[in-house]
Amino acid sequence: MAIAVLLPALSACAGRKDSAPSTPVAPGQIRVVIPKAEPRSASGNPPFYEVRGKRYHVLDDASGYRERGVASWYGKKFHGRQTANGERYDMYAASAAHKTLPLPAYARVTNLENGRSVIVRINDRGPFVANRLIDLSYGAAVELDMIRNGTSFVEVEVVGPRSQRRKQGGRRPAMVPGTLYVQVGAFADRGNATRLRSMLIDADVKNVVIRKDRVNGRRIYRVRIGPVASVEEFDATVERVGELGVSDAYLATE
Repeated sequence: MAIAVLLPALSACAGRKDSAPSTPVAPGQIRVVIPKAEPRSASGNPPFYEVRGKRYHVLDDASGYRERGVASWYGKKFHGRQTANGERYDMYAASAAHKTLPLPAYARVTNLENGRSVIVRINDRGPFVANRLIDLSYGAAVELDMIRNGTSFVEVEVVGPRSQRRKQGGRRPAMVPGTLYVQVGAFADRGNATRLRSMLIDADVKNVVIRKDRVNGRRIYRVRIGPVASVEEFDATVERVGELGVSDAYLATE
């Protein structure tokens, strides 16, 4: 029988104040991670688990996973402690914590704000903080140049042993300002999209738009708010629509 378990995840505490090491490192000094085939860890991979009263379901397969959202990082406070899969957290390694990807998994994380990317090995659970997609090690955060801000908009894409690998700290074009939105709904019926937009506007939510797309030959109407210019604005927008009953808002791009 599958049962819910409570994981000893480091990143469950990501909301607390953390810090960089007294001897910092620079981009390019972190050991490059090379994706390889690994069996699922004996620990950290239950069918589902609960943290702070919320249930998370671990994915059976990481293949094809790609998502955009907000990354945070954790460092000195947890250095040397046990991760969810039983290893020791090394803040200087290029690793990460994720709520639902199987452990271990490899992913290319790209900072959408500056185009820098790094491949990380995911061996921990978290971050259990609202609106956060992934918690990066201090070393990975250094490579993405996000230590100062603490958070950044990122894209997380699972990669395998045969994937084309970019050099650690490599770059690709950053997102053009004004192309990040909060998506609050997607409908086949334009009327449903219009009703949601009207409800949000009546509640004094600004910059609500309907975007027409076509998916598998079918017309889809996406309700979005934005653009959002910062993580702080993203957080505030998600919190506001949550108060209005919209619980599945997420980061979207043009």
